[in-house]
Order: sequence, then structure tokens, then C-alpha cells
Amino acid sequence: MGIDQLLSEARELSTPKLRDEIVQQLYEQSRKLCEHGIRYTKDKTDIRTEKLDRLLTSPIFGFPIMLVMLAVVFYITIAGANIPSSLLADFFGSLEPYLTAFFHFVHAPNWLHGVLVLGLYRGTTWVISVMLPPMAIFFPTFALLENYGYLPRVAFNMDRIFKMVGAHGKQSLTMAMGFGCNAAAVISTRIIESPRERMLAILTNNFVPCNGRWGTLILLASLFMAANFTGGVQSLVTTAVIIGIVMFGVVVTFFVSWILSKTALKGVPTHYTLELPPYRKPKIFDTVIRSSLTKSWSVLVRAVKVAAPAAVLTWVFANIYIGDTSILMYGVQFLEPFGKLLGLDGYILMAFILGLPANEIVLPILLMGYLSTGSLTEVDSLVDLKKIFLDHGWTWLTALNMMLFSLLHYPCGTTLINIYKETKSKKWTFVAFAIPTVIAIIVPLVITQSAKMLGVI
Repeated sequence: MGIDQLLSEARELSTPKLRDEIVQQLYEQSRKLCEHGIRYTKDKTDIRTEKLDRLLTSPIFGFPIMLVMLAVVFYITIAGANIPSSLLADFFGSLEPYLTAFFHFVHAPNWLHGVLVLGLYRGTTWVISVMLPPMAIFFPTFALLENYGYLPRVAFNMDRIFKMVGAHGKQSLTMAMGFGCNAAAVISTRIIESPRERMLAILTNNFVPCNGRWGTLILLASLFMAANFTGGVQSLVTTAVIIGIVMFGVVVTFFVSWILSKTALKGVPTHYTLELPPYRKPKIFDTVIRSSLTKSWSVLVRAVKVAAPAAVLTWVFANIYIGDTSILMYGVQFLEPFGKLLGLDGYILMAFILGLPANEIVLPILLMGYLSTGSLTEVDSLVDLKKIFLDHGWTWLTALNMMLFSLLHYPCGTTLINIYKETKSKKWTFVAFAIPTVIAIIVPLVITQSAKMLGVI
């Protein structure tokens, strides 16, 4: 009997049904042994756990409950982060005049003030103002679900779909981590034992929006998609739009995983047997507060490290002129035709290119280009901000294309570094950059050109 025939027979034996039966028999035998050696009575807690599991892991109700949970987390994050973000921005803004006065007092040259205050200080404080409040809300809320025991149920539900696309059920957990930070999510893929399935998780994790992209997505959704609503209704509509964007990213994740599992990363999905842990009361201080503070601080420090040099570089490009035009504007003019093709413009593409180190600074770079201030800029109100966009020809379609481009485009610099460290491969790091970049170009291109054909624009 040849090796090929033996392998073929082995594959026939290793069917999902057979594996499930083996696992079921193991648990059945374990239960019988326990019945002979242990005496216990089923209490109300056991009954409640079984009822909850039947509901939360149900093929019918499991996924709707997941969407509701996701919507609640996003709504709390969106509604709760606005005020502290504004307070932080106002606080840092109030300190800037004192810094400027100090530079004038010591007779520092204008270029030094520009680099350190208008570039470095504004860039890093923008990142802190935008990132810290959502992280401080998202991580504790997410930790509550994790500590209560709900996330393993999410993995159990998602395993069915991930198997269909050739991936691993644990990828749902790494995907969930990506909502906070894609760089951290890449490291979390270590929980996946199979190298092939781990690579799938690494290459597709970027399609869930990280904390650095929430600011742009939430802002554009509220300014353009929920513009005709006010108060709590506006937050609800914004949340619904964000959920739609996130679900589109999840669909792209499944699609890319399926393509890769049929081509470059062929293979049979590893069987995932998960023993669901019991539900437990969350330990507020030990698990939620402490872990959330640690995660928020580590992600914030990492973001500031990459945002600071990017802010300085942006200021330099905007203030070095060749003739009557800055280097930044040369880049904008070069990118303008391609940007229009995608329903965007040269300013937007330039902002994404310069925002490679940190997604948080894409929006301030864009405003700097629009206002031609030569420094990273904040706007006093959302009304002023929307007027700036409208004055530069924005429509709801422009906002939608930018949201999709922000969702799908290449990973930030920190994530790319982590991908290289985890894969030890320049080839796979490039693939992780190329796949989302191509998709981020194709999707707005198709939408824009379809809208033109239909006469929408």
C-alpha cells in the first residue's frame, strides 16, 4: 500500500463527524466515571447555565444576540467618549499658548516652535484625545464580557463560519481583540496552534477597525450619515452605521480567508473542541479595571511613539517649499487624479500615506491640508468641520468611500512591525500590506464608478 493511499484513508477517517463523536464519547465516559465516584445534586446555577448556553450558542438566536451585544458595546463607547475627548482636547489646547509663550520667551527660532509645538505637541495630544476615552470605555466593557464567560460562547458560534472558510474558531477571539488594537491582535494569534490558520488570522485581522480608526468612522458617520438626527437618535443612527461598516469588514475577513485557504494557504481546518467555562461574576477591580488600564496605557504609549515622528514629518513636508508649493501639496496634486477615481481626493490619500505610523493622525493631517495651515489642526466645532468638508466638494458618497478606505486599507506601522516579528518573513509582511491595500482601492472604485453609471453623482 502506497503512502498516498495511506494518507487518503487517513483523511477519510479524520472527518468532522468522527471527531465530534470521539469527543462526545470522551465526555460521556468521563461523565459516567464521575457518576460512580461523585455524588452531587443539580442546583439552580447549573440549570441557569444550561438555559443560557442553549440560548447564547443557539444556531438561531446566537448570532442576533452577538450583534446586539456588539451594538451595545459600540453605543456605550460612542456615546460615552465624546465628552471626555472634548475635555481632553480643550485641556491640551489651553496649554499650547503657554508653550508658545515659553518659546517666545527663550527666543527660540520659528522652525523649532513649529516642529515641537505645531507638529509634535499637537500630533501627540490629538492621538491622546482621540484614543484614550474610547479605549477607557471599550476595554472595560469588553473585559466584562470576557470575564463573565461570554466570549468563549462567541468563539463557539463563530467556529461554524470560520470552518466553512478554512480558518479556525479561535480567530474570532483575535478578531475581537482587533477592535481595540490590530497590533495587539496580531500578537494574540499565538493562541492558534496551527501555523496555517494563524497566518490566516494575521493576514485578515486588519479588516476589523482598530481604536485608531474609530474616531474617523464615528465622526464621518455622525456628520454625514446621521446628519438629519439629533440627541440620542443621532447616536443610535451612528451606531447602526458603524455596525454596518464593521459587518462589512467581517464579511471581507471571511471572503479573504476563504480565498487564501483555497490558494496560498491550502489546508484542512483544525478541529476546535472548546469546553465552555462556567459563567462567573466579573471581578471588577482585578480583571476589568486593572487589565483595562494596562491595555489602554500600553496601546496609548505605542501609538504616541509612532504618532510623534509622523506629526513632525508632516509639519516638515507642509513647511518646506519648492518654488511656491510645499512638498505636501506636490504630493496632493500628484495623487488627485487617482483620488477622484476612487471618489476621494489627493488630500485624503496623502493623509492616509502620512498617517501610516498611526491611524489617529489621518484626520488632523487631512484638515491641515484643507486649511493650508502648515500645522496639525483642530476645529472648534463639528459644524465648522462639516463646512470644511463641504467646501472641498464632499458628499455622503465621499464620506462613505473614506470610511470604507479607512476600514480596509493597509495596517498601521506598529501592526506591520508586529506582523514581521510574528512571521519572521518580509514576504508575508508585504502580503499583509498588499491584500488590504488592493481591496481598499477596489471597493471605493467600484462604488464610485457604479454611482456614476447610475447617475447618483
